[in-house]
Amino acid sequence: MRERSAGGDATDDGVGGEAGKAAGAAAGPRMRRVLRGLRRASGLLRWTSLRLRLVVVFALVALTAAVSASGIAYWLNRNTVLERTQNAVLNDFRKSLEDSTRSLPLHPRCAELQDAARQMAAGPQNYAVLLIGVDREGKDCAATTNKNLLTLDSVPRSLRTAVNEVREVDESNRYAHHLYWQRKEVGDAPYLVAGAKVIGGGPTGYMMKSLATERQDLNSLAWSLGIATALALVGSALLAQAAATTVLRPVQRLGHAARQLGEGRLDTRLRVTGTDELADLSRTFNRTAERLEHRVEELSGREAASRRFVADMSHELRTPLTAITAVSEVLEEEADSLDPMIAPAVQLVVSETRRLNDLVENLMEVTRFDAGTARLVLDDVDVADQVTACVDARAWLDAVELDADRGIVAHLDPRRLDVILANLIGNALKHGGSPVRVSVHTEEAPGDGAGGRTGSTAVTGGPAAPPASGGTEQEGPEVSGQAAGGGKLVIRVRDHGPGIPEEVLPHVFDRFYKASASRPRSEGSGLGLSIALENAHIHGGEITAANLPEGGAVFTLRLPMDAAPLTDGDRRDRGTARAADEGTEDGR
Repeated sequence: MRERSAGGDATDDGVGGEAGKAAGAAAGPRMRRVLRGLRRASGLLRWTSLRLRLVVVFALVALTAAVSASGIAYWLNRNTVLERTQNAVLNDFRKSLEDSTRSLPLHPRCAELQDAARQMAAGPQNYAVLLIGVDREGKDCAATTNKNLLTLDSVPRSLRTAVNEVREVDESNRYAHHLYWQRKEVGDAPYLVAGAKVIGGGPTGYMMKSLATERQDLNSLAWSLGIATALALVGSALLAQAAATTVLRPVQRLGHAARQLGEGRLDTRLRVTGTDELADLSRTFNRTAERLEHRVEELSGREAASRRFVADMSHELRTPLTAITAVSEVLEEEADSLDPMIAPAVQLVVSETRRLNDLVENLMEVTRFDAGTARLVLDDVDVADQVTACVDARAWLDAVELDADRGIVAHLDPRRLDVILANLIGNALKHGGSPVRVSVHTEEAPGDGAGGRTGSTAVTGGPAAPPASGGTEQEGPEVSGQAAGGGKLVIRVRDHGPGIPEEVLPHVFDRFYKASASRPRSEGSGLGLSIALENAHIHGGEITAANLPEGGAVFTLRLPMDAAPLTDGDRRDRGTARAADEGTEDGR
């Protein structure tokens, strides 16, 4: 019996070869592109919600795990199926070739080869057979069971070369010829092609076995694994949603509690359950809120005590100040009859008494603002008349130029508007340069940010405080007392002095702030502009300070034409007429 063996040098065009090398060469750039895409995706995830990020991360992890498991399972099953089929076919082909050619002569006829080929193809593996031999006359004979499928030309050249190769026989190689196999595609169908040469002389046999059944089984397996992967992805998304809900519910409660705490509800606390990290975070929040509440209560108590002290001190000072003021007025009236040596002392006492009286009044007003008890008493105000009355009451008519048409009517608190104007104009007269120009006009723009403390800015260009020409943007009503509608009332107070130093500009509205010692000593308390700003804020307005390029400073007051929406009707103090604050100035 002639011996044959299956060698380990078989080639596999179906799964390896040049295509495998090309795929390996392209794997590097493809992997880099995938990594770049993942980095961009992770960057985008930072801008999405935490819930979406948790779902995406869970889905990616599950998808990676499912694809990896499915790929490994498919690869293992593919190799198992193909190796099992391949080994069964090759063993049957080797045995059939041995049994069928044993009875053949060394140089069989073509008919004998054809019978042997049909006998081999009739086996249980159902493959096509091609036998190639040399007859007695030396002619080549090829016998095939399927001329359309298996011919010598359909056998890969690499396989024919391997089959015809004669190997040196030694201790490690007992046979000169081996059995070789190769997988190839014919059309769209996969086939297993194998060949061997009978040792000791005889025909060369080839067989071709269809692997369509195995491919169908593997495709079914791939579909099953794909469906399993999709189900795993859906399950992971649902699990991620449940996990996100479990994790985010305490986080959402914490965020809601933090917002309430930020709104001033210092008694906000979280219900703590469990012993995990989120429970520790909730306990930490509760401890922080409790300490903050105690601290705020302590500071509020101190602030209230400080306000009460200032208010009580101011009230207590009023009684002796009233007596001192009366005495100083008598001394001032008798100044001409006093000894010239003591007249300067009398004048000093009179001026300082007035200053102390103004300081006490300002302190009481500041205390009301700090305590939140200051209220608006609104009325329809003709702004031009109000400015004229303010200037006339303080004998400033000769030093102030007014650019305002009658008929601009606003619904404001006249007493507080008078305080604002007195402080701004008095400040310009004391620390700026005459003449002081006051211009009044209106603006239609409703969004001139009201209510917040305004920082001072320097003007870098443009004309000085353009005057309004009789309310050109919003005409006031012809009938006095009819309040104007929406929009802004704009009053600019400009002086012709040296301006405000740049280092002083951000602090002109600070309480008790005084300018540098190089400037003349101020007789003001440093509260005038601060009180003016507070009165503007309570109206929902603002005051800004700036320097003009051509010299001088300008203060711009913006108030709503109607401050009624800012007031609470139940809290208005309509029954109290407060004394007007006489020109208190801020020493710049």
